[in-house]
Amino acid sequence: MTIAAGERRLVLAIAGLTLIGIGIAAYLTYVHYSGVRVACVAGGGGCETVQASAYSKLAGIPVALLGLIGYVLILGSLFVRGEAGRMAGALLALSGFGFSAYLTYRELFTIDAVCQWCVASAALMTALAVLTTVRLVRAE
Repeated sequence: MTIAAGERRLVLAIAGLTLIGIGIAAYLTYVHYSGVRVACVAGGGGCETVQASAYSKLAGIPVALLGLIGYVLILGSLFVRGEAGRMAGALLALSGFGFSAYLTYRELFTIDAVCQWCVASAALMTALAVLTTVRLVRAE
């Protein structure tokens, strides 16, 4: 079974974005557990403030680790053939997008600080939500 050119491009784009997301989330997970200061190019302490906030964990689990798991699962969905893989990828990415939107809201209106790593991850998850949904819809 061969993959159509359009499907192949979508799969490669999704894979590339998830690998970048895995890198970001792995770094933030490392920062959380190692206790080192997060590198924040923009300065101003926004990354540290966000990382130390009550919203940096969900039920005691660092949101960076949840993001890492989410990115790995989206990547894994690319290896599941057919409708099930496309549906899983889209559901995971749309869930990640919703959670990222919530966390971005909290950064802006509750924490009053912005983390550049979190913004990058949110942008990646937004792109993944679009691409995985396009992949799902085109296949039907």
